[in-house]
Amino acid sequence: MNAATGQDEHTASDRLLRLLEGSGARYELLSHPPEGHTVRASELRGHPLSAAAKCMIVTVTDAVAGAAERQVLAVVPGDRRVALARVAGEYGGRRARLARRDLAERLSGCVSGSIIPFSFHDELSLLADPALMEEPVLYFNAARLDLSVALATEDYRALANPKIVPISE
Repeated sequence: MNAATGQDEHTASDRLLRLLEGSGARYELLSHPPEGHTVRASELRGHPLSAAAKCMIVTVTDAVAGAAERQVLAVVPGDRRVALARVAGEYGGRRARLARRDLAERLSGCVSGSIIPFSFHDELSLLADPALMEEPVLYFNAARLDLSVALATEDYRALANPKIVPISE
């Protein structure tokens, strides 16, 4: 149990692993020392940085003043950055910023540094950069800092059903 959030830290991990197992997805689990930074995690897992699915929760402010904010899970290759203006533009927003850490952790069900490229929350839209789809296998932490997943990109796309739009720079 995470004292800060009051949630079971492995809920998102368990849900992800059940989804992968139940779907017949082509994946491999990779245990490693705890790591939440994309560059170092990629080195531990032994793959090119471009194959890492880097996940950021982004808050988009609508163009209409006083309108509600939208939360977006933006997934880009590990060797690129999230283009916040592109994420905002995708939703007709005025601007976008990285979400507050507590909000990102609550919506993703993951501790910072272990956010998965799947949305299990109704308030969290999912965007993925098309450059990710060029990789045969995607690598990402499994909602835990000490466990990663190597997942066939084709299976990721089918299971997560992200909206594919250019959101990286």
